[in-house]
Amino acid sequence: MRRAWLTLICALLIGGGVLAFAGPLETTNDPTASLPGNAESTRVAELERQLPSGQVNPALIVFAKDDGTALTEAELEKIGSFGRPIVAPGKDAAIVSKPYPAGYSAEQIVDAVGQLREQVRAEIPDGITAQVTGGAGFTADLADSFSGANTRLLIVTVVVVALLLLVTYRSPILWLVPLAVVGLADRLSGSVVAILSRHTDLAIDASTNGIITVLVFGAGTNYALLIISRYREELHRHEDRFEAMRTALKGAGPAVLASSGTVVLSLLTLLLASLGKNLALGVAGAAGIAIAAVFALFVLPPALLVCGRGLFWPFVPRVGQAGVEAGRGLWARIGRAVSHRPVVVTAAAVAVLAVLGSGLIGTKLGLSQADQFRVEAEAVDGLETVSRYFPAGATDPATIMTTPARAEEVLAVVTRTPGVASARVGEQAGDLASISAVLTAAPDTPEAYETVRALRDRVHAQDALVGGSVAASLDDRDAARRDLTVIVPAVLIVVLLVLIGLLRALVAPVLLLVTVIASFGAALGSGSWLFRHVFDYPALDTGVPLLSFLFLVALGVDYNIFLVTRAREETPARGTREGMVHALAVTGGVITSAGILLAAVFAVLGVLPVITLTQIGVIVGIGVLLDTLLVRTVLVPALATMTGDRFWWPGRLSSATPSAELQRTE
Repeated sequence: MRRAWLTLICALLIGGGVLAFAGPLETTNDPTASLPGNAESTRVAELERQLPSGQVNPALIVFAKDDGTALTEAELEKIGSFGRPIVAPGKDAAIVSKPYPAGYSAEQIVDAVGQLREQVRAEIPDGITAQVTGGAGFTADLADSFSGANTRLLIVTVVVVALLLLVTYRSPILWLVPLAVVGLADRLSGSVVAILSRHTDLAIDASTNGIITVLVFGAGTNYALLIISRYREELHRHEDRFEAMRTALKGAGPAVLASSGTVVLSLLTLLLASLGKNLALGVAGAAGIAIAAVFALFVLPPALLVCGRGLFWPFVPRVGQAGVEAGRGLWARIGRAVSHRPVVVTAAAVAVLAVLGSGLIGTKLGLSQADQFRVEAEAVDGLETVSRYFPAGATDPATIMTTPARAEEVLAVVTRTPGVASARVGEQAGDLASISAVLTAAPDTPEAYETVRALRDRVHAQDALVGGSVAASLDDRDAARRDLTVIVPAVLIVVLLVLIGLLRALVAPVLLLVTVIASFGAALGSGSWLFRHVFDYPALDTGVPLLSFLFLVALGVDYNIFLVTRAREETPARGTREGMVHALAVTGGVITSAGILLAAVFAVLGVLPVITLTQIGVIVGIGVLLDTLLVRTVLVPALATMTGDRFWWPGRLSSATPSAELQRTE
């Protein structure tokens, strides 16, 4: 008992120390910070910093007459007090650029743009609508939309986890212990992310903390459910709760280590990513999962032990009582039914996954800048206003960097490029000259991307480079596709190697990996169908497939590990078929609870204001439910029954046979 209390005190002291000295989270607002260093838009941004305008992040104020008439001289004079206006061809709208230092933090941009909006509304004449958009406007709206969002996410996550734990344990006090342990792990993980943001060059953005919270609460609670379930099972066999915990950790500990290790290694494959935001998420997420596993294995057990058996009240486990280990109950019946008709069950499960996966047909990738928000944003409304009176790309012109000697020649090439509405030579400094090109297409649309590609094809012959926010978005999309082709195979290799090492077999890991891939395809397809036909989202964001795959495969394999490691433990005495049935009987309940909880936690990502995170939450939530209710509890037992002892080949378990005693009891 003394050791248990000492462990808890040490955990609290260490956690408190990290929380006290971590400092605030620092995020970056540079749109090219996440891009590869060799991306063309990144190189242009570096050259732009050598120009006077490269040190600023402009906001654009768009003014438009409500009645559609032309702006009067008095109105134009008033608009001119905010800066030099660019008047629309119909003279019924105008744009003014308001520069801010590029080094402003998110909080400074929010404050500056907020003050500008208040000033504009106070001073603009009646009958004119004024909106602030442009780079600074979008930065401010995005940062402001996250203001308090992570706190709301944390509160909703805690409430969801608390309710599900209360329903799972049917105890008024037991749920408090895992919630407190996982909550402390989450706060410690957030502090580690803050330290990384302040002392490394990782491109951590406003959404990183929210994703880490979901990962830690989801995975940490899953580990807690497995340990508590095994502990309660052992309390039916051991009078001494310390002996019960030692036995429980001996049985469940390897599964938790393998599960968390798989997630950590899978997240660390993002070190191969070319996008800085993916790399940062990989490092921060791996740290969060490692902390969650450490707290589940070393803090949760002493916390349970100091509370005694009464923690489980009113269903206090007693020695000799029959629990799930007796092989009765819903999941035992399902396991036996599956084992009697494995071929039919496999065919039905595969058919369901195939139908759900067919939702991928017609899926498009890539959201425009205006499609990113789930909340009202003035920058989006301002962009739509600009597109009504000016070329749609007026708020985000492309920037072409060349030399003063070639500026006019490059300008002529740019002007003749299809999709360019207008172009002009901008600033010159030393051996650098910039050209600003307004595109006819709206930012971040396929047409805008085609124009950027055409510009690059034409100006590269003059040793010029094309950048700007649209070009940066294009480079981001291309890098995301590259990361998808590199990271997905790396994650599959990691998962396969972990399963081979854990199960000491080849057939079982390969079959399990195939089920993981099928589950992901079904989740992505059904999620895509929902986004198109229910949520009315025009496309999947480019980063969604990779992150959904990573989270779903890395976390979904937990249920493979929970089920199959228990089946491997039971097989020497019971044989493959009965071993899998018994494993399903004793783990089906905890896997179902863990899966529903994890799906609910990821669904909470919908609290955040960005569509990308909503899409990830929905896809992963669907995938986890498929893993829980179909793949792990139906398809995997059916495959194990069909393959028989070959499921464990070439391990020694492949020759195991049921004991005579078990055969007599069948």
